[in-house]
Amino acid sequence: MEGENKSSGSNKRTAEERDKDDPLKSRKLNSSNTICYLQILGNGMDTHDTSPSVLLFFDSKSIIFNAGEGLQRFCTEQKIPLSKIHYIFLTRVCSETAGGLPGLLLTLDRHKLYVRVRGPSDLKYLVDALRSFIPNAALHYSEGFGPSHGSVDLMNDKDVKISAIFLQPTLSEGQPGDMSVVYVCELPEIKGRFDDKKALALGVGPGPNRGQLVKGISVKSDCQDIMVHPSDVMGPSLPGPIVLIVDCPKESHLQQLLSTESFNNYFSGSPKSSKAVSCIVHLSPASVVSSPKYHNWMARFGSAQHIMAGHERKNIKIPILKSSARFTARLSYLCPQFFPGPESNSICSSEDSDPKLCESIAAENLQKFVLRPHSKQGLDKSCVPSLLVPTEIIDELHSEIPDIAVAAQNVRQLWHASTGSAGEISSARDVKFSVEGPWLDDNTLPSCLENIGREDLEIIFLGTGSSQPSKYRNVSSIHINIFSKGGLLLDCGEGTLGQLKRRYGVDKADDVVRGLRCIWISHMHADHHAGLARILAHRRELLKETPHEPILVVGPGQLKNYLDAYQRLEDLDMMFLDCQHTTKDSLGAFRNKPTNGQIDSADNVTEIKSLKKILGAAGLEALISFSVFHCEQAFGVVLKAAERINSVGKAIPGWKIVYSGDTRPCKALIEASRDATILIHEASTYIKLFTRMAFRASLILATFEDGKVEDAVKKNHSTSEEAVKVGNLAGAYRILLTHFSQRYPKISVFDETYMHNAGIAFDMMSVNIADLPALPKVLPYLKILFRNEIALKESDDIHEL
Repeated sequence: MEGENKSSGSNKRTAEERDKDDPLKSRKLNSSNTICYLQILGNGMDTHDTSPSVLLFFDSKSIIFNAGEGLQRFCTEQKIPLSKIHYIFLTRVCSETAGGLPGLLLTLDRHKLYVRVRGPSDLKYLVDALRSFIPNAALHYSEGFGPSHGSVDLMNDKDVKISAIFLQPTLSEGQPGDMSVVYVCELPEIKGRFDDKKALALGVGPGPNRGQLVKGISVKSDCQDIMVHPSDVMGPSLPGPIVLIVDCPKESHLQQLLSTESFNNYFSGSPKSSKAVSCIVHLSPASVVSSPKYHNWMARFGSAQHIMAGHERKNIKIPILKSSARFTARLSYLCPQFFPGPESNSICSSEDSDPKLCESIAAENLQKFVLRPHSKQGLDKSCVPSLLVPTEIIDELHSEIPDIAVAAQNVRQLWHASTGSAGEISSARDVKFSVEGPWLDDNTLPSCLENIGREDLEIIFLGTGSSQPSKYRNVSSIHINIFSKGGLLLDCGEGTLGQLKRRYGVDKADDVVRGLRCIWISHMHADHHAGLARILAHRRELLKETPHEPILVVGPGQLKNYLDAYQRLEDLDMMFLDCQHTTKDSLGAFRNKPTNGQIDSADNVTEIKSLKKILGAAGLEALISFSVFHCEQAFGVVLKAAERINSVGKAIPGWKIVYSGDTRPCKALIEASRDATILIHEASTYIKLFTRMAFRASLILATFEDGKVEDAVKKNHSTSEEAVKVGNLAGAYRILLTHFSQRYPKISVFDETYMHNAGIAFDMMSVNIADLPALPKVLPYLKILFRNEIALKESDDIHEL
């Protein structure tokens, strides 16, 4: 999602050429599709953070309804080719239904692929906002429609006719973001068989006349003075299946759903009804679906199969991103202190939809409703994934790496002093290690960690990948958890809300979102901020009945342009402060003279005062941004805790976190990182191609490739070795590497000679400040866990479009 949008090969074209030639028209449609089905794409089903998507699959193309956060990552996991997506239809235009659209459009644009995006007229507000960071070519085929009192035809080709029926709430009519759409998908009828014997008997032999009859055109008999009609020689046609995608988001939309006459054509037994509906997918929430009026409306469709895809509590138990869940479970077995298992969710006793709701069934991930061939029409659960059983994952791990149990025991010993008391970190002298390394000899403890408590600070890595999400790593986001004092987010890539729900549980994550005091964004590449609107909108919804202050967003000035444009669509309940006004010089100028030229508006003064208030409530002394070397308006940040007084009255300095954002090694970063307690540094580029791992975990032989260093320089990123050197030059106590290239989806290849005070971050990793001494000591054991993993070239999943 960052850097230049480049492509290779003969498909490379200029923007002017793309405008003259619609590349969508070059995709050939197959007029005789033999396979068609509807499928539930489960993004958001286990986390309840976004609307699931619905796939309408044909042999020649795919159509997707709604593109919530995580859609691209889900498609990568399930090997659903993005190149086959021709249309995306949005039932509503908001972060819940369209949060995954920016990332998807950017990925397709890099490969010179384009998709038509259609949605209610509010779509124009989203498109205007996205122009802040998405190329015009990627947005060229996005178009809003309506509103209308009847149905509106949106597409009608050889495969399907799609029309829209509008729902507007009875209250606040015309407010952006309130309009919802029901989509009606009608497949053409299947013509009956041509009867050769009847045709010959009527004097129509082989030739063009038979083709005319098949097309529905009457012809004159070849040898008789009669007209032959299609009904004379064709068997009865089968009506095409009809599917409805229904999103009635609030009770205020329900009245129009119940009163819209356009549905009369589809009700069973209605005088105006001439069409039978095969399947209805309900995206409506439980608060609406539970209404008796809604039940009665559903019943009017006769024998139609109803699939209830509003957030079913039963789906919380089944991880949608199965590869990532399995990966995290293996890490948790080895080191539960840094990789705690997900917190449990409350599950309602009634796990399925009400069985009295007509022919209704709760939606499940990858569940299908087959539309063609006609002989197989109906539900198909063959692709629905099974429950992930933790014991099976660990049994498999033991079989694969027999000595992993000993490694896990040794890791646990790191958290037990020789006295046997839990919760303390032993020194290297106290533990008999099965691995060796220079990182095991450092027992120096910085003064800020003296008598540190476990509820002072925890750093949770929600996304540790770069550019675009992969099976194992989401894009950038870090939760700074200050426990009872709230928390902050450092960057907020797409899917951040879903990752919070995976880490804390669906319900407890809402408390975390309520407690967010500030969100800091490093720069305008989408992998660092595309999840921001979803977090802000969700927080606004959670706090709508509670007196509260708007959240403070600190970011590059360009981000304000995007957020201001987006708020025409939905209120984000936020204040904005430019990173430029949180630099050391700007904050110093504010303290000395709040009205001088560096602080150029009353709004900035208000927001800086708000920042100081927020920091004080969070127990922080400072938040200081500094410029880094990556792109225009790119920043890193320093978070400094206030000093504390211990039980005997001694003043203990506060901890210091430095986050690099994306950058080349630079003087500003080194200066900002002086004596940091922990430096979180990007390491997007690995210097590695050929790797041989010996049986002993301590031995890794790697050949560094100069091209990777050149790649880092070209893209203004850092290699892992450069990141560690920056930390060492600055005297940082611990260095955590993150923002890894998706070429290496699981673990980087590192040279142990420079990792004595460093660690590697993974998604869902939780680093409590009290555990920092153990951070590098765990690294050799991770090598055992991944010793059978050969670092990939470019992940096949990334390019399988």
